Amino acid sequence: MMHEGAKAVLDPQDVPAKRKSKKLFKKIVRNWQLYIFMAPALLTVIIFNYVPMYGIQIAFKNYIPALGMAESKWVGFDHFTRFFESYYFWDLMWNTLSISLYGLLVGFPLPILLALAFNEIRTGPFKKTVQTVTYAPHFISMVVMAGMIITFLTPSTGMIVNLLEAIGVTPPSFLTDPRWFKTVYVLSDVWQATGWGTIIYLAALTAVDPGLHEAAILDGASRLQRIRHINFPVIIPTITILLILNMGGLLGVGYEKILLLQNPLNMEASDVIATSVYRTGLLEAQYSYSTAVGLFNSIVNAILLIVVNQVVRRTSENSLW
Repeated sequence: MMHEGAKAVLDPQDVPAKRKSKKLFKKIVRNWQLYIFMAPALLTVIIFNYVPMYGIQIAFKNYIPALGMAESKWVGFDHFTRFFESYYFWDLMWNTLSISLYGLLVGFPLPILLALAFNEIRTGPFKKTVQTVTYAPHFISMVVMAGMIITFLTPSTGMIVNLLEAIGVTPPSFLTDPRWFKTVYVLSDVWQATGWGTIIYLAALTAVDPGLHEAAILDGASRLQRIRHINFPVIIPTITILLILNMGGLLGVGYEKILLLQNPLNMEASDVIATSVYRTGLLEAQYSYSTAVGLFNSIVNAILLIVVNQVVRRTSENSLW
């Protein structure tokens, strides 16, 4: 009897689990200061990212604020079906994807090139001045940025319009022509974000061993050859991770700047999923429908993130997980 009891206590499936829990508890007690430092960030994520996920059920109900979530009628996937069958579904998808891809193709390589260029500048004051000038637009608020764009591109008094006219070029209708909206949006975004985006790559370039450059110079390598074969390989992991994150937010075009630049004449090219959610959810009070559209947007982004990460993981050693 005692022998059987001893075997039960020393069950190989039970003892390791108890040992692991004791070790984890000891680690927490030993490093309690670190867990206290981590607690505010963890609580922030839980409160603002996970607790609101309770409201996702609105997308599957005909939500009426007076009745509350529990009493509102369950309608399943009706709101999703309504969105997929709407006449503007493909327009919203195309505008969102085209703006995102346009911005990715133009805006993603520029911080890399700018960081590589900054890394080659040896003069301290000049380097700091150039970096400050390129970083500065990042701190301009979205409202001010939109006001600047409108001021520069106004047909009658715009600075850029007058400059084009002065050199004999007939300026297009930047603010009202749908064909120009995406270009104006993307290029202004690139101007505002490119300098700030170089910070991560410059930090990665600090890992380059100066001895490699010295050896390459002795071997007769040019500056471009050293950038290509020494600097660029060092930042490839950083480029890969940022590319995965950017692909995961492919449908995540924000609505603030688009709403500030949007007008009835360019609506054909400027209406995206985010502006549709804003319009139907806040202005028209269709809470369930707008939640369904936003949930669809988030699910597509999550799927893209997972797929791109798996592709990168199988083709290289760099991935998020």
